[in-house]
Amino acid sequence: MVTVTQNKLVYITYSILDTRGMVVEQHDLPVGYVQGANSGILPAIEAAVAGRKIGDRVEIQLSPEEGYGLRDESLVFVDDIENVPPEFRRTGAEVMFENESGETKVFYVTSVENGKVTLDGNPSLAGQSVTCLINVVDVRDATPEEIRNGRPLDATGGTVH
Repeated sequence: MVTVTQNKLVYITYSILDTRGMVVEQHDLPVGYVQGANSGILPAIEAAVAGRKIGDRVEIQLSPEEGYGLRDESLVFVDDIENVPPEFRRTGAEVMFENESGETKVFYVTSVENGKVTLDGNPSLAGQSVTCLINVVDVRDATPEEIRNGRPLDATGGTVH
């Protein structure tokens, strides 16, 4: 049976649980990446599935540094509600900001109270340890183009997922 090694195309499904054991993210449709090819998959997840086979289930703990990062309080802003457009004056609203370099970042409205709106650019799980439950659902040799992209190619359109 094929095992997960460098330059293999790996498909996984996974769940991420917070410290209370509640599922905060789940992918039941397989997510594909090329092992060791700068795919964007967290290094701790790649390390955990290395050497595994189809059907294996892996459970790992991720520290904030390995997962969603530490909280960055410089990404939290409070503004008067009248300075915020009405469509963003509700908890949970997403606001996209762009810097001078053209890079965009999503901020979330986390609080609306006492005439103030709080926006937070941190991931919701920043600063928290999480548990990842990973299922290896398929493994095969990656093509040279998939290795360059770090991701599987759409068989019909040639696009990277």
